[in-house]
Amino acid sequence: MKPEELLDILSVAEKLKCNTRHSDTSSGRRESVAEHSWRLALMAMLVGPEFPEADRDRVIRMCLIHDLGEAFTGDIPTFDKTPADTQKEDAVLDSWVQTLPEPARGEFAALLGEMNAQQTLEAKLYKALDRLEAVIQHNEADIASWLPLEYDLQLTYGEENVQFSPYLRALKAEINRQTQLKIQKSKE
Repeated sequence: MKPEELLDILSVAEKLKCNTRHSDTSSGRRESVAEHSWRLALMAMLVGPEFPEADRDRVIRMCLIHDLGEAFTGDIPTFDKTPADTQKEDAVLDSWVQTLPEPARGEFAALLGEMNAQQTLEAKLYKALDRLEAVIQHNEADIASWLPLEYDLQLTYGEENVQFSPYLRALKAEINRQTQLKIQKSKE
């Protein structure tokens, strides 16, 4: 890859540092998309030993690129995101990926196709971790930042994505336990 091509790709990715998500950090500022992607990749690295049959490197690569479309569209909270929003984000990302030099173009396209198909263990693991990282971050934010609908969403979001794994079901159960304690404590 030519240095200028690398810099062009990194320039797009830099927008993820600027684009914020719906959730706050524990310090009370909005979380960036890049911060979410970084911690998601760290989660994939850390849980890798629980999934010895999975290609951990591929899962981490999925985590790193999964929200690149938001460099163009910004982040839309899950409870506001429509199928049309998802189609637009996918289309703009696909168009951008087609401009990349090889081998990045082929690798990104293959990973995105696998992630969207949700058929492989790696794709399912990335998606489950993506959902779980969001609820973990939400638990770390001040409960005063939660919308009323998030009290239930916090307990159900990602539930369907963890069903394939006893480990992930246990992780979701612990996250839910911490959510319920946070909610209970806020009422005291």
